[in-house]
Amino acid sequence: MIIAVDFDGTIVKNKFPAIGEEIPFAIDSLLMLQKKGVRIILWTSRHGEHLTEAIRYCRKRGLEFYAVNKNYPEESVNSEVSRKIVADWYLDSRNLSGLPSWGEIYQTLVEELNPKPKSKGFKSLFSWKKS
Repeated sequence: MIIAVDFDGTIVKNKFPAIGEEIPFAIDSLLMLQKKGVRIILWTSRHGEHLTEAIRYCRKRGLEFYAVNKNYPEESVNSEVSRKIVADWYLDSRNLSGLPSWGEIYQTLVEELNPKPKSKGFKSLFSWKKS
């Protein structure tokens, strides 16, 4: 699974160009998802020194990104090609209905990583085992 996550308003409160205080459980949730094999891409409009500050902020808290504003680390950025990031989930405070809590985000993504097995149906509830 790949998650593209914004920085301002999603990991930290939006105080751009400054770095706001961390949104509760944001980095902890992302770290736990990484331990489950999720690749996390920082997907932000920050650039230059402001981008470096955001990466440094996360790194100090143990969060290293799979890629930053790229689909994979080795990707060359070409100003003539769209910077569209391909991911399974996009986490951004500017979503139409806003950003859910990080607890809800984590639970949703973990459920997607480990879907519950489908029921075998009504008939299996009343099957008799043969001895």
